[in-house]
Amino acid sequence: MINRRILVGAITRIFLFSLISVSLFAELRVGTYNVRNYLMTDRLADGTWRKNYPKPENEKTALREIIAREKPDILAIQEMGVAPYLQELLRDLKRINGIDYPHHVLMDGADPDRHLAFISKIPFEKVLQYKDLGYNYFGKPEVVRRGLLEAQFKTGDIDWSLYTVHLKSKWTERDDDPEAAKKRESEATAVRNFLKKKHPPEGKYPYLLVGDFNDTPNSKPIARILNSGKNRLTRYVYCKDSRSRIWTHYWRKGGTYAQVDYIFASYGMLEKYPGGKWPTGHIEDSKNTLTASDHRLVWLDLPF
Repeated sequence: MINRRILVGAITRIFLFSLISVSLFAELRVGTYNVRNYLMTDRLADGTWRKNYPKPENEKTALREIIAREKPDILAIQEMGVAPYLQELLRDLKRINGIDYPHHVLMDGADPDRHLAFISKIPFEKVLQYKDLGYNYFGKPEVVRRGLLEAQFKTGDIDWSLYTVHLKSKWTERDDDPEAAKKRESEATAVRNFLKKKHPPEGKYPYLLVGDFNDTPNSKPIARILNSGKNRLTRYVYCKDSRSRIWTHYWRKGGTYAQVDYIFASYGMLEKYPGGKWPTGHIEDSKNTLTASDHRLVWLDLPF
């Protein structure tokens, strides 16, 4: 006959071990998503060109289904409209898709139409909006148009930050700056210089920089984010979909696929991964991904 005290003790130890195991292997999923004009704009809808028209309902439905399926704990959003549009997305995610993001913020940058945003299941410690990151563009002062948005978190005993950006697109009004390459590089440099000053490499502060950088991995803007002179500031997190494809944006008019959405990790963040193993991120690739947006959701699981 089994001694009841021994049995109760054994069950208690198993229960406590289970709790410890869950805490040890818990992960925090951080995503970035350009939701493609979640606002009023001129657009093609139902095969008709419409002026000042909201994001179509079939696109919104596909967008919510993707977010609900991948379940990011924190999601950085680009191309969000003004506050009522963000409130609509949050309301419909909760009411229709059963996923709640009680913590959220919308960036109020120089661009009056397309904004950065964070939605989160966990509370922010602090949110900071950087609207005056400046640079010179053909001899005139400019600022990073959509700004830089930071959310600070405390997860267990780890203090860390998530930053998001949306750099200049390739559309340009200047013949002397084809595809706005100089402007985009200048914006990337302004962001890089700010982060380098706030988080010197030797300090090893853990942070992620995510968003739509509107350029390919071998471009100058991406080089500016990774390095400053001989200083290596961040590391590019390799992301792929279920078929090992790395494209994140489809330009329908040009018929081209490209990687323009990224997750960059500071070396302080990468040190949080056990055994020094470099992480691999993920890219959403369901059948309705191009209905939701011309970009794909990209995410990374943090080991805490």
